Amino acid sequence: MRVTVAQIAEALQGTVEGDGSAEIAGLAGLTEAGAGDLSFLANPRYASAVAETAATAVLVGSDWRGDTRATLIRVSRPDEAFARVPPLLGWRPVAPPPGVHPAAVVHESATLGREVAVGPFTVIEPGVRVGDRTIVGAGCYLGHDTVIGRDCRLYPHVSAREGARIGDRVIIHNGAVIGSDGFGYYREGGAWKKIPQVGVVEIGDDVEIGANVTIDRARFGRTVIGNGVKIDNLVQIAHNVRIGDHTAMAAQVGISGSVIVGRGVQLGGQAGLGGHVTVGDGAVVGAQSGVTKDVAAMSAVSGYPAMPHDKARKMHAHLMRLPELKEKVAQMEKRISELESRARGHGDATA
Repeated sequence: MRVTVAQIAEALQGTVEGDGSAEIAGLAGLTEAGAGDLSFLANPRYASAVAETAATAVLVGSDWRGDTRATLIRVSRPDEAFARVPPLLGWRPVAPPPGVHPAAVVHESATLGREVAVGPFTVIEPGVRVGDRTIVGAGCYLGHDTVIGRDCRLYPHVSAREGARIGDRVIIHNGAVIGSDGFGYYREGGAWKKIPQVGVVEIGDDVEIGANVTIDRARFGRTVIGNGVKIDNLVQIAHNVRIGDHTAMAAQVGISGSVIVGRGVQLGGQAGLGGHVTVGDGAVVGAQSGVTKDVAAMSAVSGYPAMPHDKARKMHAHLMRLPELKEKVAQMEKRISELESRARGHGDATA
């Protein structure tokens, strides 16, 4: 499907600088774009690429200034505007029609809402409730008494274990496991003995959970994922964790048991949070940070152990200078040794 630059600008409430009649058929990044593509600039670090891009048109901010051969569409927020373009080009997510596939196993006591789609080889256990227009992909497992809200999308091979509570408009990607047992054991006679994990997982509305994420059920009570939380692939969330609304975490984050993460927190990739710590509202935890104690609200930390980001940067700068400092110390030691040798020689001559 092709649309003109002017049509896109009108839909986005933007203004055109250049050829509004040019046609757009695809979307691409600034460096990969070619004729017929629309791209965008949101991060200033990539501003130089706008001058070199082969894109037909580029979405830029209202106040952006720079040289480019492309037609510009000026909008207030280029990243948000770019996300609204795919439907204008005819893109629609692939979705199965409503209905239960003959190869699915749905217990007679389960309740399915209107226009629910259930894929092949899915198993839905007793007491499950699925809300209107939710899609449950192939090979999913919904355990006893699980509740899933309206307009959700579970991609193939998602497992929601017994008692899980999942809100409305939740997206869960392939291979995620909701409600697996928490890592709870005690020692007896040199052996590990399992502590029963009898709690549940509760997920709010408008949450997106990436592929192969694991969210453990509580030992007792609830593991809670708040409204609007965004979780990247391969994240581990342990038992009794509480994640505040609209927090986002990148891939391979690991959160230990009974951690409290506030609202609007950002966790960088591979960050690790030790057990029973609290991360305050609006905090930012840098990639690969190791959080061993509480993090204050609206603060930024990084490094291991996690510390204020400015301090971590200074320490890193000092570490990078260690080879140079080692060489200087060796030279100083050599010079001191020479001076001491001369002093001893002068003493012997005086004697």
